[in-house]
Amino acid sequence: MQPILKMVNITKTFPGVVANRNVTLEVLPGEIHALLGENGAGKSTLMNVLYGLYRPDAGEIYFEGQKVNFDSAKDAIGAGIGMIHQHFMLIPVHTVLDNIIMGLPGDQGIFYNRAYHRDKVLEIAGRYGLEIDPDALVQDLSVGAQQRVEIVKALYRKAKLLIMDEPTAVLTPQEVKELFATLKKLASEGMSIILITHKLNEVLEVADRVTVLRDGQVIKTLNTRDANEKMLAELMVGREVNFIPNKAPCKPGSVVLEIKDVVVKNQRGLKALNGLSLTLRSGEILGIAGVDGNGQTELAEVIAGLIKPVSGTILLKGELITGKKPRIITEKGVGHIPEDRHKRGLVLDFTLTENIILQSYYKEPWCGKFGLLNLNNIKNLAVELLENYRVKAPHSEVTARTLSGGNQQKVVVAREISRQPQLLLAVQPTRGVDVGAIEYIHAQIIKERDRGAAVLLISTELSEILALSDRIAVIHKGQIVGELPNENPDINEIGLMMAGIGKKKGA
Repeated sequence: MQPILKMVNITKTFPGVVANRNVTLEVLPGEIHALLGENGAGKSTLMNVLYGLYRPDAGEIYFEGQKVNFDSAKDAIGAGIGMIHQHFMLIPVHTVLDNIIMGLPGDQGIFYNRAYHRDKVLEIAGRYGLEIDPDALVQDLSVGAQQRVEIVKALYRKAKLLIMDEPTAVLTPQEVKELFATLKKLASEGMSIILITHKLNEVLEVADRVTVLRDGQVIKTLNTRDANEKMLAELMVGREVNFIPNKAPCKPGSVVLEIKDVVVKNQRGLKALNGLSLTLRSGEILGIAGVDGNGQTELAEVIAGLIKPVSGTILLKGELITGKKPRIITEKGVGHIPEDRHKRGLVLDFTLTENIILQSYYKEPWCGKFGLLNLNNIKNLAVELLENYRVKAPHSEVTARTLSGGNQQKVVVAREISRQPQLLLAVQPTRGVDVGAIEYIHAQIIKERDRGAAVLLISTELSEILALSDRIAVIHKGQIVGELPNENPDINEIGLMMAGIGKKKGA
């Protein structure tokens, strides 16, 4: 079978960085081909070269047997290549239909035959089980729904090859299952799919073949039926990876965080937290398990002072912090790894050094007399943290925007943990990072717990909750519906509570 895509000896460099070095990749018709690698391994760069967003320094690209040179994404789309980026390229204030048909050949702006396009869009969506509302505003959609819009948009442009960059990074387990069913259906009808990911279980579940990149070079291409997670992890990082973190028994101390009957309303005026209560002690990790969208985001943000509760109290070491400003709460010893690193974690156009010092720049030893910054101390801290957390960047003075998503996440985690907080709010702490970095971040969170910090871990990855937590609390519709120690927990029981079934009395 002739490949639909052949990239031969692709090399792409940036100042100080070789992103791709002599990369050769072949994708077959009707194949789901995973592109696997650590953060910064060159996966997204290679696909941006294919999509016409970057020009390669060397190498050739053949699509459907013809040599191609794409000068822009428009050229790639015209040839039949679609790309769904990790951060979606949709216009929030426009409708789903507008986003799908915008920029089509013969674009006549407001003079589109909207009824015709609407019917065709719904026909494609229905054929592949992609539930969308063409009249809804994109800004009102869940992340999963926005991704469905992106897929329909690519299909409507008659894509023959679909590139998906970290497509499950912000999806719930249910949405991931639905996405994989869609991808398999698309592949069965002849579409080729390139899946950029670092999640080993997903590669084995959905891909036919996998190409592993490390430091910008191809390490190996193999059939997934001949692979397992251990093998793929070692190919990715070049060493053996420990999937289960080493953790000594928990030794809880005094109460650090006490939440009593907190009520928070979301932007639509509905109760996101509905009388939630919990207690967290020093030297323990309390994992909050639940399906995404059940109040986890609001729980972290109300503790951090980013939103104010309607009622209820929040105590930090016995001191009332309810409704106080974020800086005051930070200064009292709260670290916050936020769910959305772009909105809450980083200033994307600041350098890595500036981002690392965001919350401490006005304190010693970073700030001296007369408010002058001690640039040497700040630079040394940044270099040390970037090295310890294995952040792949040319140097500490590049902007956060230039890093891959996983490396951006490492910067946030490094900053928050380096401050040695009394209370660490870790919300999706390993979202978008590779298996080697997950191992390291998990070890740092456990170290914080062993140091005596109280850790509130919020994650939609149940495997992460089970790996790190000393206690598990299940959240459903803004309430803690059950709590249990993490000693041979009943996964079925947790799953039922996550679905709102089997609520415990007194929880």
